[in-house]
This record gives sequence, structure tokens and C-alpha cells, in this order.
Amino acid sequence: MSDITLNAPKLFDLGGNVALVTGAGSGIGQRIAIGLAQCGADVALLDRRTDAGLSDTARMIEQAGRRSIQIAADVTQSAALTEAVERCQMELGPLTLAVNAAGIANANPAEEMEESQFQTMMDINLKGVFLSCQAEARAMLKNGRGSIVNIASMSGVIVNRGLNQCHYNASKAGVIHMSKSMAMEWVGRGIRVNTISPGYTATPMNTRAEMVHQTKLFEEQTPMQRMASVNEMVGPAVFLLSDAASFVTGVDLLVDGGFCCW
Repeated sequence: MSDITLNAPKLFDLGGNVALVTGAGSGIGQRIAIGLAQCGADVALLDRRTDAGLSDTARMIEQAGRRSIQIAADVTQSAALTEAVERCQMELGPLTLAVNAAGIANANPAEEMEESQFQTMMDINLKGVFLSCQAEARAMLKNGRGSIVNIASMSGVIVNRGLNQCHYNASKAGVIHMSKSMAMEWVGRGIRVNTISPGYTATPMNTRAEMVHQTKLFEEQTPMQRMASVNEMVGPAVFLLSDAASFVTGVDLLVDGGFCCW
């Protein structure tokens, strides 16, 4: 070992960092935002939601002893994202971390899908991630360092049995490959870019009363025989953002309970 003085637990310490999390008002984005604060980061919370989601996230971050700001914005609007990053840096400090979790999911047979449904999916899930990364990276390049994690899906790697969602699958496959491409563009300029591809996860979208039959199938099809908790996305995100992953870029981390093994 070249450096036996290395303090391994410190590798996961995010103290001194400022993070921006999109989709921070619910589900995976909300839980990761709180997790980053629990590891020491101050967090800018971005979502287009108009309910109490962002306020709930902010309250839990305050309980963790960290600072946050709430930003209502649409990830499909480049100017709004530029303003969000500017506000983040003005109120919290130089942006060094980002998690892009904003996204939607729905299903429809390909032969019946309206062009508008396909386009909306691409606008939010793919274009929205691109514009978010673009705004974040512009700041990080000036700051000299940064780490970005985009939330993709195992649906970007496999085709889900029984779900007619070619547009969703395509959008998530696009996120994975786009993130690898960005990682290589910025690899020599201090920015790392990686993706997390969750398997079936118990988000509010997947635990609605009308989803009970589908949820049972999700659990049966997963080797671990259950869905993931949103809590189980925090560790992978902290790892990829932290110094523990300082030599990791362009990676898609499957967090799927073994689903893609079969």
C-alpha cells in the first residue's frame, strides 16, 4: 500500500460541498438530497412540484444540520436551469455535486402512442437531464471540479416484461449513453459523470393503490423478491459523488436486486 495513512471513512464525507438535486420533491430525488445533507453537503432542491414536497425535503435537511434552498423550475427550460445554478452558487457556494433525478414514467403500446406522449417523455427524461448537466457542468468547469450522478433505470438496459413503455426505455438508455459521453468529454477537466440504474423501487409512483397487482409482479420478478426502498439509492449516490469514487467515471451502476442477472 502506497498510503497507509488513508482514512477510509473520510472518503464518504461530503462536508464542504454544495449539491444541486433535481426531482428533490419526492421519491428517489428527495431521499438522495436528504442523504447528501446527512453526509455534510449543503443542497439546492429543484422540482417543478407545487405541493409541499420541497418544503418537506428542506425541513429534513435542516434537521440534519445543513443548509438548503428551494427552487421551483422545469428541467426542460435551459434558462431556468442556468438561473437555478446561479442562485445555488450565490446562496450556498460553488457547485461541486449534482444529482439529476427529475423524470416521469408512463406506459402505452407503441402502435397506439401519440407523438406528444413520446415527445414529452424525451423532453423530461432525456433533454431535461442534458440541460441539467449542461448548466451544472458550466459552473463546475469554472470551479475546477465536480461530480454528477444521473438517475437512469434498469429499463435502459433491459426490456421490462409486461410493460409497454418503449419511450421510457429509450429515454433511460439515452441517459446512460449520454452520461458516458459527457464523462469522456469532461474526464480531463475535473468532472466525473456516472449513472445509477435503479430496479423496481417503492416510490410514490409505484406504491399507489391501483398499482398493487403490478407491484406484486415487480417483487416476484426480482431475484431478491422485493422492491428497493428509496433509502437504498442513497449509498450508491454518496459513493459515486464522493472521493471514494475518485477513479470512477462513465459507469452505470445497476441497483436492481439482481434483476439484470436473469
